[in-house]
Amino acid sequence: MKDNFIICIESLHVADAGDQPNAHELTPEKLKQRDVVHIDIANDPVSQTDYKETEDPTKFKSKKTGRGPLTGPDWRKSVSPVMTCYKLVTCEFKWFGLQSRIENFIQKSERRLFTIFHRQVFCWMDSWHGLTMQDIRELEDKTKEELDKQRHVGEVRGMRAESD
Repeated sequence: MKDNFIICIESLHVADAGDQPNAHELTPEKLKQRDVVHIDIANDPVSQTDYKETEDPTKFKSKKTGRGPLTGPDWRKSVSPVMTCYKLVTCEFKWFGLQSRIENFIQKSERRLFTIFHRQVFCWMDSWHGLTMQDIRELEDKTKEELDKQRHVGEVRGMRAESD
């Protein structure tokens, strides 16, 4: 597929309640193409298969910071601090007949992933709040080491076309 499939996700974290109309400073042409999708980690529905009570921002209260639970339709106006993660998802699938369906599927999947992930980030606050950069680097190194071990365990099996 090479150049016929592109997905790019740009994230911008801003200390606001989600009120920037053009956080990524898009050109007027790009703004016309853009669809804004608001994700509310406290109030947006989550499927039963994705739901975990321990990752529900309406039930979580941080022991370290006292933040949470996030309740009511206007929780963003009553909490401090509040942060918005502006995500710009660019998706191009250049395959005649499937382009629109695949691009729509990817966008829908991204919304689900972002909703679940940001609910987790909020509810896991006590495990990451207060970490130093050194702590983070050590976690990264440990994670890389574990992933490398898993990659080298056993044989990776795949399909290969063979010719005579």
